[in-house]
Amino acid sequence: MAASIFDSQLYATLFPAGDVARLFSDSAEIRAMLLVEGALAKAQGAMGLIPEDSAAAIGRAVMEVALDPGALTRQTGQNGVPVPGLVAALRHEMNAPEHAQYVHWGATSQDIMDSALMLRLRQVLGLIEADLAALLAQLATLAECHASLPMAARTYGQFATPTSFGAVVAAWGRPVLSLLEELPQLRQTCLLVSLSGAAGTANALGQKASALRTKLAEDLSLVDPRYSWHTDRTPVLRLADWFTRVTLALGKLGTDCQALRQTGIEEITATGAGASSTMPQKQNPVAASALIALSTQAAAQLSALHASASHQHQRDGARWFGEWLSLPQIVFCAAGASSIGRDLTKDLAPDMDRMALGLTAANGVLHAEALSFALARTMRRAEAQSAVKDLCNAASAQGKTLDVLAVQTYPDMNLTAVFDPTQQLGAAPSDARQFASDVAVYQAAHPKP
Repeated sequence: MAASIFDSQLYATLFPAGDVARLFSDSAEIRAMLLVEGALAKAQGAMGLIPEDSAAAIGRAVMEVALDPGALTRQTGQNGVPVPGLVAALRHEMNAPEHAQYVHWGATSQDIMDSALMLRLRQVLGLIEADLAALLAQLATLAECHASLPMAARTYGQFATPTSFGAVVAAWGRPVLSLLEELPQLRQTCLLVSLSGAAGTANALGQKASALRTKLAEDLSLVDPRYSWHTDRTPVLRLADWFTRVTLALGKLGTDCQALRQTGIEEITATGAGASSTMPQKQNPVAASALIALSTQAAAQLSALHASASHQHQRDGARWFGEWLSLPQIVFCAAGASSIGRDLTKDLAPDMDRMALGLTAANGVLHAEALSFALARTMRRAEAQSAVKDLCNAASAQGKTLDVLAVQTYPDMNLTAVFDPTQQLGAAPSDARQFASDVAVYQAAHPKP
């Protein structure tokens, strides 16, 4: 097995990272750092901090050179960061010492790496947003179509009361909708440029340091934080938290889909089933299982990322290294989950016959709550609950259904509505339709590009 499951060709379709994997390749990181170096030189040239012809030369060079990650390996290991090796290689490739001397003028390695990270995370957000938007549209359609389709709700894994499949779907989709609605503010407050120099004071950048940072942010389409965030990893943590909550929301979808496809239940049909090597009858819920695994992994990595967030003094290599180990895995988990979830919900459908059976399972005790409230019209609530509990026990002992025993016990009461699941759905249909409506509002405000 590969050191990271996301680097494996063998498991590439089980845990797909898609284009996100390319954004976290060595080549992509180098390209992003070069773009930051070029933008920095351009801004400094425009502000008169370095010669304009040198800024132009650096700008051309970062677009033309192709640096081999392998050639930077030794220096990265020695220095703890790739930027010194990258800067040296860029200066060498320029073959123009009079211009190359202005590469990386006044910046520090963390400025370049953090800004480059934000450039890549911005693209990641866009890719995951597209998958979640497609998934959300599919869930909204399901919720609207099946808003009033009754099925058995479960609490603590046991039969509870009737609900609707549309309401179940809406519960899957609500967190996804909230995650998408958070994105504008997340982009505005977390995708930050970094330009603070060696110890966060920007001393080497001179009196125009603040204005230079603002200019660099504009040129890179990032946000100017107006302070040094070298040791304040809040922006990274908030982005990682968002990615993790993506996996948790879809982990809930996977958990329910796995449970609803268990032997004897099988109330939904969906793609993503896998075969056993020895049992011909098996259709394993592979996609749902992958969603559960990804949510667990992301949550664990987020804990490690938080442990790496308390940096010492003005720079801290050890804690920063820890961030590098955890953050990509969190991002990959979110990318994989959004891709799997999108595909899983594309063909997900209820098995109406099986859902009907679920409503009458366990001797029909699903209607016990409704029966207790019906009886409470003629007796005290506690007495009604006790009477229904006795009827449930009798139904189990005698092998009869709760409705039959209830009618026999209370022949003068009209209990038809009590045992009609379509009349016991409460707010489930309206919740499902409200979710679909809210998704429509979101889609109208965020049309596809």
